Amino acid sequence: MHERELPGRHESLWTSTTPRTDFPPLDGDRRVDTAVVGGGIVGVTAALECAEAGREVALLEADRVVEGVTGKTTAKVTALHGLVYDDLLRTHGRERARGYADANAAAIEAIADRVDERDIDCDFRRVPAYTYAADEDQRGAVEREAAAAERLGLPASYVPDPAFPGATHGAVKFAEQAQFHPRKYLLDLAEAIPEAGSHVLEETAVTGIDDGSPCEVETERGTVTAENVIVATHFPIEDPGFYFARQYPKRSYVLAVRLADDPPDGLFYRDADPYFSVRPHPTDDGTLALVGGQNHKTGQGGSTVARYRRLLEQAREHFDVESVEYRWSTQDFVSVDDVPFVGRLGPTSERVYGATGFGGWGMTNGTAAGMLLAALAQGESRPWAGTFDPQRFDPAASGRDLLAENVDVGAQFARDWTAAALASADGADLAPGEGTVLRRGDTPLAVSRDEDGDIRAVSAVCTHLDCLVRWNDAEGSWDCPCHGSRFSPEGEVLNGPAVEDLPKRGE
Repeated sequence: MHERELPGRHESLWTSTTPRTDFPPLDGDRRVDTAVVGGGIVGVTAALECAEAGREVALLEADRVVEGVTGKTTAKVTALHGLVYDDLLRTHGRERARGYADANAAAIEAIADRVDERDIDCDFRRVPAYTYAADEDQRGAVEREAAAAERLGLPASYVPDPAFPGATHGAVKFAEQAQFHPRKYLLDLAEAIPEAGSHVLEETAVTGIDDGSPCEVETERGTVTAENVIVATHFPIEDPGFYFARQYPKRSYVLAVRLADDPPDGLFYRDADPYFSVRPHPTDDGTLALVGGQNHKTGQGGSTVARYRRLLEQAREHFDVESVEYRWSTQDFVSVDDVPFVGRLGPTSERVYGATGFGGWGMTNGTAAGMLLAALAQGESRPWAGTFDPQRFDPAASGRDLLAENVDVGAQFARDWTAAALASADGADLAPGEGTVLRRGDTPLAVSRDEDGDIRAVSAVCTHLDCLVRWNDAEGSWDCPCHGSRFSPEGEVLNGPAVEDLPKRGE
């Protein structure tokens, strides 16, 4: 199969329907109160809150703001995250479960307040959210989730027959959740940062952070000196907290489809493999349905073209699909205890803070993280700070999954290096858009052929921790199956934890 065989425009709906930003790059050294690294929902939220509190902020983005992971979300603004609360109560206890619930509920209201205060035209609308039972066996889990969420003060109820096409087996419903256009919302917030006397600096890649007094943020265009630093780069560009071993990367897929009938009104999610989500989105010529799912660990899902095809098949099982307008994929990290890490970046960090591990629920978790990080940068806190403390470790909540994920990494490492030792070819039989890992001498190479027929060869050894990358046929990228780093066919880093490019031709 080939990416060209897939229907729809290969671009996020959110980026396609908004203009690119044009903030200036850093031009020489600069001193500010707080440096924020990363221009997604966490960074933009934190930077604006700090700026509004009177701090001078420099928001540093390697490319353009809100075009990375945040620009590829399904944009469900909800505290209903699958079937999480019953599990949090059992494994973490009431205090941490309540903190998680309160943080995400507060994030919804913070977004709603911003929309009202700034009169942001971002298609914000209150809707109910549902997690529906995949089969009769899951009905009990859905009922327990509704009861657990209600005990934690969330607007939860069990509904036996949710308004979703096809057979369902009950659902947990959260009232007064929301949906919006994330780029329209966040681009308005980004514009407000200079209005508040601070700076948005694009095309400014950060190459290092010194947690000193003051801190120094090194970039290719100069040094930013700051009292403290917020790292909001999805995966931290520096990893003193060993996050690579405490969370795993997952990819998921989205289709924006036009239906013969109106899509169901609300946010719907099936919390079972194969995962499936649906939400409506209004456009000038009718309402689209955003269908998502086909989650898998990065680099371990087989053909990603096939993932898109299976997602379309799922959509057609429920709806009369007239056309596919857009398709895109995204990546997030899932912590081993299902709670994000937000706070001081490492156990010895004094003035550097970070956030990661949102588990696919970045709109509310990311907003809550931005609010908390902004408070910490000002010497304050939030009531839920302890819930997300990156230095936590509870063996009962995470010990088994921590072991399992790291065993999986070891297995991937050994299997791929063994296969590379056996493979030997020159890539001559690759069709345009195809890629493979092969051996030339003692060197594993990642070899692909572009649409013009030209061969591109780079080292197949991930620059993070030496796992071998795998070809992503739908996105045309090299993905690491161990910790989720992604690279372009030319070897350029697309996603961390890697920070160094793959050397060309194995050099």
